[in-house]
Amino acid sequence: MDNLVISYNLHRIRKNKHLSQDAIAKIAGISRVAYRSIEAGSSSPRVSTLQNLASALDVKLVDLLTPVKALKNVRYRSFKRMNSRDSILIDVGKWLDDYNYLEEILDQKASYIFTGFQDLLPQDLVGEARSKYAAQMARKVLGLNGNDSIRDIAGLIEDNGIKLYPIKLVSDGFFGLSVSEYDGGPAIVVNVWERISVERWIFSAAHELGHLLLHLDSYDVDQVTEDESQEDEANVFASYFLMPEDPFNSEWQETAGLDLVERVLKLKSIFNVSYRTVLYRISEKLGKDIWPRFNMAYAGKYGHCLKRSEEPMALNPSYFHCGPEMLRANEPEAISHRNFVEDHLSRLVRLAVETEKISLGRGAEILGYDLIKMREIVSSWV
Repeated sequence: MDNLVISYNLHRIRKNKHLSQDAIAKIAGISRVAYRSIEAGSSSPRVSTLQNLASALDVKLVDLLTPVKALKNVRYRSFKRMNSRDSILIDVGKWLDDYNYLEEILDQKASYIFTGFQDLLPQDLVGEARSKYAAQMARKVLGLNGNDSIRDIAGLIEDNGIKLYPIKLVSDGFFGLSVSEYDGGPAIVVNVWERISVERWIFSAAHELGHLLLHLDSYDVDQVTEDESQEDEANVFASYFLMPEDPFNSEWQETAGLDLVERVLKLKSIFNVSYRTVLYRISEKLGKDIWPRFNMAYAGKYGHCLKRSEEPMALNPSYFHCGPEMLRANEPEAISHRNFVEDHLSRLVRLAVETEKISLGRGAEILGYDLIKMREIVSSWV
């Protein structure tokens, strides 16, 4: 028996049913320590124990033993070592299986608009120039006009054949990953932990789209270390995809009469990005001294400094002069989480439930709800 599969299935099912480890252990007639070891994957349970656990969770034994999709064509890097890496990949694989199953039974599979995109990129372009060109071409393929700002990147991604999975992971070292079209995708996973700004969620989605379009040959689940050049290229892609050069330059000139802080924050609101993404673009034109200038101006205007955040990753902390203890940023004039809402999977679940292709319980499992919560959602459908 595969301890990791059992571990993941126990954790997933228990969480979906909103039961504690102690409660499951008591119902199954085993100690809390024994249960925790099984769910952690550090011990091999007997079949009789698994049967008791399945009964306690009100599932079949096979539900605890069935492995989920083993992802291979994945780009999954993190800035810190993560003990949860394997469980995240299992979770994403299960999510992809469910998503693809619903698309198949409902005949609702969206066409991937970027198939063959790399063939559109000139062979002589490399690095930053290639990233900028790819961002421009991606916008054209999506039918975006030069001056269009992207108000709903989640919907834009999903409408064009890319599955989107907002996952909450308590980590400031992991912002997202992506799965190629050869492994059940294409799909983009974004960490929507509450302590990460919505602006960062949006940037992460664009960043992973950049990897899908620029670095498809680097999708290998066994590669865990960052390639700094590819990360820089994906950052440049995201910046120019979200803020095309001509509209950005135009807005920058039109706001020339405002003070620096108001000027930056206005561009932030226009393009739905972090203030740091705006500053990074400005620094390309005016130099890196724009960073301390902005922070001094902000502190003078509002009486406190902005803290250092993680977006984008190309900046040295020394540009911020408000003390080393300020490691995170509360995004000024932050946008709402409603600017990044995945809704395609929930729509598929509703359609499948209403046409009786899946049960209400199965729909709840796919969406990660308990049955009570699922019934509340169904009662609100109009």
